[in-house]
Amino acid sequence: MYLCALFMDELIRHTGIVTSVSGEIAHVTIVQTSACSACKARNMCMSSESQEKELDAIMLEPMQPGDQVEVEVRERLAWRAVLLAYILPFFVMLTVMAVLDLTTTLSEAVVGTLSLCGIALYYIGLSVFKHHLQKQFSFTARKR
Repeated sequence: MYLCALFMDELIRHTGIVTSVSGEIAHVTIVQTSACSACKARNMCMSSESQEKELDAIMLEPMQPGDQVEVEVRERLAWRAVLLAYILPFFVMLTVMAVLDLTTTLSEAVVGTLSLCGIALYYIGLSVFKHHLQKQFSFTARKR
């Protein structure tokens, strides 16, 4: 079931408010809520959570600050972001650990430290390609 989601091209949508506009980019504030926040008993159990998030979205039509908009991103891109941010760094760490453990006589502490350095280098590499990745992972906004 989850594997099928990798190949689907559905949209993830959130409603938000435009806070400012610069060129073709709208700065939008959305409220990200947990499942508990929609529950009618949320006041009783005190576990409801919601967070305001700010993001930049490409405007599909002219907008002004204060406009209510719908922000969209392709679900496939969300899965790709999870892959780049969490899954690949994990495999980088495991690969560095395995290679160092099999080819050297370094202590476990040194191997662990070097594998964490491998993850740091991975994220530095991602930051080098930040502008390229931002073009791929773009949100779009349209008025509601």
